[in-house]
Amino acid sequence: MTAPVKPPRFILLVNRAQRAILRWIEARPQAWEGASAAQAGLLFLLAGRGAASIGEIAAALDVAPAAVTNLSKRMEGAGLVERIADEHDARMTRLRLTQAGIAASAQATSALAELNKTLCQGFTPEELRTVARWLEHAGVALKAQDDS
Repeated sequence: MTAPVKPPRFILLVNRAQRAILRWIEARPQAWEGASAAQAGLLFLLAGRGAASIGEIAAALDVAPAAVTNLSKRMEGAGLVERIADEHDARMTRLRLTQAGIAASAQATSALAELNKTLCQGFTPEELRTVARWLEHAGVALKAQDDS
């Protein structure tokens, strides 16, 4: 009789991977060109959208609006983002990247391409799609539990 196969210890593995990724990122401060690793998410979001409100950013990054406000103030002080009036609603302010923010986003994208290449070595595209689907599922499923 064979012993039952134990399921992978996902929480341990995800935590270990997250710590390793953060160490990799923190060991390359030059890759962020004046932006912190935490600010990179906002850089990437704005690079893709052009401009967004605090609420839109908070929803996309799954953080509190106050966290985005504080982060954006530091980024504005560093010259990475600027506040602009919404073209349809004068009461709303949007954030967009400055030229320095665009450069920082491009540099961070290049650094993360190196990391992604390393992480994907040895896996087929199908395996990577499965990993991505599982990670997306974990985020959505746990958020749904938090919201209920």
